[in-house]
Amino acid sequence: MPAFNRNDTINLFSKLTLRRLWNGGKVLSSYYLSKWTKKPVQWGFPISVSFEPTTSCNLRCPECPSGLRAFTRPTGMMEKKLFSDMVDQLSKDLLYLIFYFQGEPYLNPDFLDMVKYASQKKIYTATSTNAHYLNDSNARRTVESGLDRLIISIDGTTQEVYQQYRVGGNLEKVLEGAKNIIKWKKELKSKTPFVFFQFLVVKPNEHQVEDIKKLAKEIGVDEVRFKTAQVYDYKNDPNQLIPVNKKFSRYKKDKSGEYEIKNDLDNHCWRLWHSPVITWDGLVVPCCFDKDAQHQLGDLKGKSFKEIWSDKEYVRFRSNILQGRKNIDICSNCSEGTKVWSE
Repeated sequence: MPAFNRNDTINLFSKLTLRRLWNGGKVLSSYYLSKWTKKPVQWGFPISVSFEPTTSCNLRCPECPSGLRAFTRPTGMMEKKLFSDMVDQLSKDLLYLIFYFQGEPYLNPDFLDMVKYASQKKIYTATSTNAHYLNDSNARRTVESGLDRLIISIDGTTQEVYQQYRVGGNLEKVLEGAKNIIKWKKELKSKTPFVFFQFLVVKPNEHQVEDIKKLAKEIGVDEVRFKTAQVYDYKNDPNQLIPVNKKFSRYKKDKSGEYEIKNDLDNHCWRLWHSPVITWDGLVVPCCFDKDAQHQLGDLKGKSFKEIWSDKEYVRFRSNILQGRKNIDICSNCSEGTKVWSE
C-alpha cells in the first residue's frame, strides 16, 4: 500500500476492526514464513485490493498501454454488480480498496457509486485520476462519496511541459479540478478526500520539481509526491524520459554505461500475499505490473474470489516468485521497494 501522511494514517486506522487486524496479522505472518521456508504459505485474505473501473482513457501517455491503445485484452467498464459482489465477499477482512489499475476511473459512469458502496462498508478508498473530469458536479459527488484519498496526476507546471508526457491533456482543467475538490471539501466541511499531487518525474519536467511544490501550496492540496517513471525500453529510452537526477530514476548505469533497474529483485514480493488486482471484467492478476493481464490467476465469472485466492494457479505463482523472481517477465521492470518521495 502507498505511504501515508499523519492525518491520512489516522483516517486509515479508523477503519480497523478486530477482524481486519487479525486478518492482517495472518497475512503478514504467512508472508514471512514463506520467505523463510521458500514455500508458499497463505493465511488470511487480502488486506488491499485494486479494482479497475475501466481500461479507457482520454490521454495518450507514451509509457501507458491504456494511452497507447496497446492492450491485447478487451477494453471496457466494470459493472456495479460485479463490484458489489466482490466487496460483499471481502469487506469484513478488507481494509484498503484502490480504484485504479489502467484507464481513467471517472470515465466509468458508475465509479462514484462504487466508491460510496465501499465507503459504506467502512473500507478505506483511494483513486488516481488525471483530473480532467473533476467538474464542479463531479467534485461535489467525489467528496460526498466518502472517498478517502484522491491522487491527482500532474506532471508539469506549464502546459508546454505537462503535455510532453500527458499527451492530449489540458493543465488548466487539471488545476480547475483540484480547486473544485478543495472548494467542496470546505463547503461540506469534510476532512476527506486527502488530496495530493503526484508528479511523475521524467527528463522533460525534472526542472519543475520546486515549482510543483509552490503550485500545490497555492491551491491548497494536502501533499506533493514525486514518483519514478517506468520506462519499458529503458536500455534505449526511445522517448528520452529517464531523468538526469538519479534520485528520481528507477534506473542506474552499469559499468558499460547501459541502464539497469535499481531494484535487486529479491525472491519475494509482499504484493502477492496481500494485494491482488481485479480487472474490469473480473480477471484476477498478481499485481499492477501485469498491465495486459497476461498472468491470469482466476476469473470471477466462474469462481468466488476466496476459491481463487488459494487455488493452484495462485500457489504456483507465489512459488515461482520465491524460487526465481527475475525469471518472471512482469517483475523485470518492477519498482516494488523503491521510494516515493513526499514533500
